[in-house]
This record gives sequence, structure tokens and C-alpha cells, in this order.
Amino acid sequence: MLSAVVGAGALLAALPLPAAPPVKVFILAGQSNMVGAGRVEADPNRNGGKGSLGYLAEHDPKYKPLKDKGGKWVERDDVSIWFLGRKGKLAPGFGSNGGTLGPELGFGQVVGDALDEPVLLIKTAWGGKSLQKDFRPPSSGGQVGPFYTEMFTHVKSVLDGLKTEFPQYRAGYEIAGFGWHQGWNDGCDQAACQEYEENLANFIRDVRKELGIEKLPFVIADSGFGGKAETNARRLMIRSAQAAPAKKSEFKGNVACVPPESFFRTPEESPSNQGYHWNGNAGTYCLIGESMGKAMLELMGTATPKPAAPAPAHLFRNTDGSKTFKAQLQGYDPKTNRVTVRRENGNVSSFDLKLLHPDDQEFVTSSGKDGQ
Repeated sequence: MLSAVVGAGALLAALPLPAAPPVKVFILAGQSNMVGAGRVEADPNRNGGKGSLGYLAEHDPKYKPLKDKGGKWVERDDVSIWFLGRKGKLAPGFGSNGGTLGPELGFGQVVGDALDEPVLLIKTAWGGKSLQKDFRPPSSGGQVGPFYTEMFTHVKSVLDGLKTEFPQYRAGYEIAGFGWHQGWNDGCDQAACQEYEENLANFIRDVRKELGIEKLPFVIADSGFGGKAETNARRLMIRSAQAAPAKKSEFKGNVACVPPESFFRTPEESPSNQGYHWNGNAGTYCLIGESMGKAMLELMGTATPKPAAPAPAHLFRNTDGSKTFKAQLQGYDPKTNRVTVRRENGNVSSFDLKLLHPDDQEFVTSSGKDGQ
């Protein structure tokens, strides 16, 4: 019997391991809002730290998984990033500097969760660049934009040197999609606004031609700074031009535009008052990236994972049972004795366990540890 087991083990050891899948490559490009100005750590001297990723990870259960039990930011083993020479596992800190983030974090979380293959994000973005001149595509005529050329120089350099840059990806790569978040500079000039729709359509065609992928999925996040209250005519013109390509018959089903206007947060909710940088709000940048990722998966025909069923609403009572409210239990931290709930109006609140009725305390402590 023993010899049979040993023989089976030897046979299994001799079998070739399944080939590793090629890494899925997504190119993320644009100007400063693709670079990213979302603040990672909270500044308590600015709105109590609101809008930073650190504040969100502490106060909103959605962002809690971004930190490990020791309070360190989680690095994804299945998603890597290269951004103008900075590279590593995807984590906060790949924005304009190590203290900021852009759409890449939310984008990488969404596609990384949905795909079985490993993911590589190649980000090529620079602040203060226009589509009319800096990224001008060849098909628009005139001088090709220097950053259009530099973008492909970087992409090809990374892919040609993939085994050196990312030794873990020895099975090769597949370029899976392209994400674009840009528009502020063109919105400062009427002529650039009027050209934008044509330039963007040409940009999509030329990018696909350069990469040799006829219908490469292409996702645009429009310039929704200012939110739904935006009235500046040029800004609205740019947004309309950004949405236009997805409506063309040639781009149907392979180009999408996501409108982030509902993600805009006021300066009072954010780390800064730079409206053109989404007020430095990390939550806004994460939501933009997530929406781009979801749109990308739809274009790829990849079903996103089903979200976990929300916790059922529970009728909570105060200590003596004289007051009640309905809410979903989001989590309970036994170290601080704090309970986190999401009320029916969507607001998330946290309070001391001792403020609840004894029966509800038992409910929380038996089912709410670590957000379960």
C-alpha cells in the first residue's frame, strides 16, 4: 500500500505543471488626473482628514480591506503597476508621488478581482498636457504630439523588457484594454474644445493601429470636475466630446465613456480645494477607477463577480429600548468596542457598543467581528 502511494506521488511529481497564463496588460493614459492627486494619508488640519484614503479606510467599511490587520496598506500579488519607472505590486501611492493615488487603484481592484489571469497596469500620464497638441494623434494631421510618441515609447519598452521589469510574467502578455482620463487643458481653449471630438476618435483609431489590435477595448472617463453643478460652456463641450466616440457605429461595443460627475466631492469633504484635481479626494479617484474598470470588463465580455449580499437590516434599540432605528451592521471592533452601521439613508455611523440594548449588544458581538 505504501509503495502504491509513493508511486502515485512520483507520478504526480513527474507530470508537467499547467502553463502560467499570459499577463493581461491595461494601458492607462492621460494628464494630471490620470497621474493622480488623491491624498493617501489624512491631514487632520484639513477638514479632519476627510476625503483621504486613510480617513476612508478608518470610517467607511468599503475601504477597510485596503489595510491589513497591522494597519499597513495591502499590496496585491495579482496586480502589478509600472508608472514612468516606478513599479511594484498595486497599492496606494502610485499617483504624482508616494503620498497620492489616481484611478489606477480602483481600476486595478476591479479588474484584478474579476480576472483569473494576473494583471499589469502600464500608466503613462503627465500633468498639463492637451490632446490637441501634446497627445495629438497622427490621423489629426499636423505635428504628432510628443507625448503621444513618448507614451508608446514607454509602453513598448516595458513590454519588450517584460521579463526584466517583471520576472514573474514569463508566459508573455496580452494587451487587454486602454483607459483615458484627460481633458482639462483642452477645456481652456475654444479651438481645442471644438477639435476634441475628432481628435479623440482619431486617437482611439491610431492607438489601436499602433498596438495592432483592431477593436481594443477603450474606456474614457470624462472631465466631470464640478459635478452636476458645472455650467462652464467649454467644460461641458469637452464632456460632450468625450462621450461622443462611444456613440459612433464603428465604436459600438468596444468604446465606453463613464461620467464621474456624481463622484465629485466638495472642498469641505476633501483634502484640498483644487476642483480641477477633484479636490484631492481619494474616494473620488477610487470611484473613477472602479467605474472605468467595470466598463472595461463589460467591453471585454467578462462578467464581474457578483457582489456579496448586503447584510439584512436590523432593528437596533438604545439601552432601555425606548428608541429604535433600522440599519445594516457593517462591523464591530472588539478592541475599541465600536460598532459601525449603515443606516437606511445610506449614511455610515460608528458608536460605542454600550449605547445599545443588551440583546442588540449580543447580536453585534456574535456576528459583527471584523466586519462579518
